[in-house]
Amino acid sequence: MTTAPRQIFEPEGRAIPYVLDGEGPTVVLLPASGFDIVTLGTLASILVEEDFRVLRVGSRCPADATPTLHELARDVVDVMDHAGVDDAWIGGHAFGGTIARIVSLEGPDRANGVLMLAAEGPTAPTDAATAALRTVFTTDDDAAALAALPALIGSTADAEHAWTIVRAARDASVVEMHDAAIAATPPAEWTDLAPGIPVLIVSGSDDAVAAPQDAEQLQAAAPDRVTVVRLDGVGHLFPVTHPGETSWVIEDYLDWD
Repeated sequence: MTTAPRQIFEPEGRAIPYVLDGEGPTVVLLPASGFDIVTLGTLASILVEEDFRVLRVGSRCPADATPTLHELARDVVDVMDHAGVDDAWIGGHAFGGTIARIVSLEGPDRANGVLMLAAEGPTAPTDAATAALRTVFTTDDDAAALAALPALIGSTADAEHAWTIVRAARDASVVEMHDAAIAATPPAEWTDLAPGIPVLIVSGSDDAVAAPQDAEQLQAAAPDRVTVVRLDGVGHLFPVTHPGETSWVIEDYLDWD
């Protein structure tokens, strides 16, 4: 795990956590809704070992005013400016990938490309996945969480290891803020892909939250610049449960070995 210090970007009380580590081409990683940047810690460490510089950027703290998705994307750019990152491959897990997409739409000079780990799309999560998400964000009962997690991690992951990370990294109030931000932002303003910017989508074959077919639909809309790689036997939380496989896909695609 990376040992770089966790820092807080404070302007206007946003209190955005971030970690910058490594030397080399920069990759920005954004966590899924309601999760802390610690969920991407192992993935970041592997990328750093492979000579990337990785900037993990978390969410602002919930406040009285509901931000739009545009404002959350601006948070990422503000942290990049603060950290001295002019441009990068910008990626994220689920909701984090959605924010990465918006950064590329609004600041194409800042995004060399977009990495979407479990791309969000129009297909609704399954009932089992929805229930599992509700459980892992609300319960302190280990048995209940471990019973729910298979709907989120697929058939090849260690539920106890996943729960150890997720339990320490969840914040239901951030989920509420992100849901409100989606509701406050018209879909036409963020569902398109930025013209001319390459996109790598990594999906899990067993993802019941971000359906793999949504990744294929994005690829069909822009086959000249969208690449989809599917990881077999993994669920929605694959950046947490399978960081090595996720890193390998990113490294192979960027060809920065």
